[in-house]
Amino acid sequence: MQISDLPYPDPGVPDARSGPRFLLWLGRGQLGGQLKSLCWGMLHFGGVAGLPYAVGLGIDAVVDREANRLLLVGGLLVLIGVAISVGDAMLHRTAVTNWITAAARVQQLLARKTAELGSALTRRVAAGEVVAVSTGDVEKIGWFVEAVSRFLAAVFSIVLVCVGLMLYAPELGVVVSIGVPVVALASLPLLPRATRRADIQREKAGKATELASDTVAGLRVLRGIGGEELFLGRYREASQEVRKAAVRSARMWALISAIQVVLPGLLLITVVWYGASLALDGRIAVGELVAAFSAVATLLYPLRHFEEIAMAYSFSRPSAQRAARVLSLTRTDAAVRPAQSGPVEEPAAGGDLYDPRTGLLAPAGRFTAVVCGDPDLAGRLAERLGGHAMEEQDADREGDGDRNGERDRDGEREAKDGPSVLLGGVALDDLELDTARRLVLVQDKDPVLLSGTLRELFGVPASGAVDSGAALAAAQCSDVLDALLQSAPDGVDDPMDARITERGRSLSGGQRQRLALARSLVTDPEVLVLDEPTSAVDSHTEARIADGIASLRAGRTTVVLASSPLLLDRAERVVLIDDGTVAAVGTHRELLHREPLYRAVVTRETDEEQRLAGLGMTELEEALTEIEESA
Repeated sequence: MQISDLPYPDPGVPDARSGPRFLLWLGRGQLGGQLKSLCWGMLHFGGVAGLPYAVGLGIDAVVDREANRLLLVGGLLVLIGVAISVGDAMLHRTAVTNWITAAARVQQLLARKTAELGSALTRRVAAGEVVAVSTGDVEKIGWFVEAVSRFLAAVFSIVLVCVGLMLYAPELGVVVSIGVPVVALASLPLLPRATRRADIQREKAGKATELASDTVAGLRVLRGIGGEELFLGRYREASQEVRKAAVRSARMWALISAIQVVLPGLLLITVVWYGASLALDGRIAVGELVAAFSAVATLLYPLRHFEEIAMAYSFSRPSAQRAARVLSLTRTDAAVRPAQSGPVEEPAAGGDLYDPRTGLLAPAGRFTAVVCGDPDLAGRLAERLGGHAMEEQDADREGDGDRNGERDRDGEREAKDGPSVLLGGVALDDLELDTARRLVLVQDKDPVLLSGTLRELFGVPASGAVDSGAALAAAQCSDVLDALLQSAPDGVDDPMDARITERGRSLSGGQRQRLALARSLVTDPEVLVLDEPTSAVDSHTEARIADGIASLRAGRTTVVLASSPLLLDRAERVVLIDDGTVAAVGTHRELLHREPLYRAVVTRETDEEQRLAGLGMTELEEALTEIEESA
C-alpha cells in the first residue's frame, strides 16, 4: 500500500454500523500496510529491547577481561544500532503512510456520500458537524489507524524484555514481569472519565463551529438588523465553554501522563534497590544488575505507547462514530422497498414524472408549474422529485438525536417516504445514481457558483443540444456578462473568460440566480426541476425569463415550483399542492377563478378578502356596510 495509490478508484463500502466497526473496517482494508509497519516496529523495538543485554554482556566481558568477547559485543552493539535506526525510519514512514491512507480513504467516502446526498446532507446533519467530520475527525481516525501497529510493536518489545530478564536474571526478571503490567494498566480506570471529558469538549467545539459558520453566513443580514454584536457575544460564550471543557479534559490527560511517569520511576527505583542488594550478596553479577537497570529504563519508551493508543482510541472513537453516522445516510429508505431481482433498465425517453405520495404528475414534454403554500414543503418536494427524499420531522429527530447522543439509532429513524418518484414508470431510486442524475436535475433555491471562469462554470455534463449562449440568453444574463467583462483584467475580451469569485460573492443575488439557471439549462436533462428560479429578480426580468424557459425547454419536461403569477401564466399545466397532496390541476387563469386557496397563495389575499370575493353583489354591499359601521 503506497500513498501514490491514492485516490482509490473505489474506496469500498464501509461498515458504518458503529464507530468501532468503522475503525475495524479501515484496519482490515490496510492489513498490508499495518503488517509492514509492525515488522519495522518489531525490528526497531527489538533493537531497543536487546540493547540492555548487550550492555550487560559488555560489562561482564570487561570484568572477566575477555577481549574477544568484548569485540563480539561491540559488533553486536553496532548491529543493534543499525536495527534501531533503520527500523525507526521505516516505522515512521510506514506508520505515516497508514495515517494518510486512512484519512484519504475516509475523505473519499465522505466526498462520495456528499455527492450522493446533495443538498439533503445539510438537512440531515448540521453543517458544523459536516465540517468537523471532514477535517478534524478525519485526522483523529488516521491517528488511531497509524498508532495500532506501533502499539503492537511496543507490546512485542515489552514482552521480549520481560522474557529476556527472566532468562538472564531470574530474580530481577520476576520483579519486572510483575511491575510492568501494573504500570501499563494503571491508567485504565481513568480512561472512561478522560474519554467523557474529551467527548464533552468535542461536542461543545462542534456547536461553536456551527454557530460560527451560521454567523459568517448571515453576517450581512446581521449587520443590517444590528444583531452582529449579539451573535458575536454568543460565539464568545460558546468559545469560552470550549476552553473550559478543553482545560478539564487536559487535566485528566495530564494526570494519566503523570501516572505513566511516576510508576515507571518507582519501578526503576525498586529494581535498582533490590538488584543492588542482590549484587552485594553475590547472587547476581554486576553486568546483570546493569542489564536489568537498562532494561527497565528502556521500557519507559515503549510504555508511552500505551498512553498514546488509549488517547488515540478515545479521540478517534467519537470521530469514527460521527463519520459512520454520515456514511450510513441514504438518499431514500431502501428498507421499505422490495429488493430488485436484477438491474433496472433506464426509462425510455419521453416518460411522465409521477410522485405517488403527493399525486403530482408532470406530463412528458410539458411545462408544469407547482404551487405550494408552504415554502419548506416545496423544497422537500423538489428533493423528492430528484431522488433526495427526506421528511422535515426526520431532520428534527436527527437534531434531537444529536443533542442526546443517540446517533446510533439513525437506521431506525430513516424517513418512511413511501414509494419512489417514477419516471416513465421506473422508480428513480432503483436506478444507478449517475443515471438518475443525468435524467433528472434539481436546482434548489440557493444554487452555488464555484470560483473559476464562466466557461468553466458551464463545463458540466450536458447533452450538447443547448449551447451556453442560448442558455444565457434564456436566463436574461446580458447584464451579468457586461458586469463580469467590466470587472475582468485587461486583455480579457470574451466574458466567458471572465472569472467568478468564490460562490459568486461579487455578483448580486439575482445575477447569481440567473447564472445558475443558465447552467441548469445548458445541461438539458430529460427532466428539469426548478425551485423558485426567479425569486431574486424584478418582474420585468422574470417575465422574460419565463418566456425563455418555455421556449428553450419546449418538448422537454420542466417542473417549476413557484408562486409568481408571471411564471405560472407561462406554464402549460399548474398543480396546486395542499397539505402534501394534489388539490387542483388546471391553467393559471382557470385556477384563479375557481380555487380560492390557489388565489390566496398566488395573489396573497387575506382571509377577509377571500370571503368578500366569494360573495354576491347584495351580500357584498351588506358586508361593506357592516365594515363601515364597525369602523
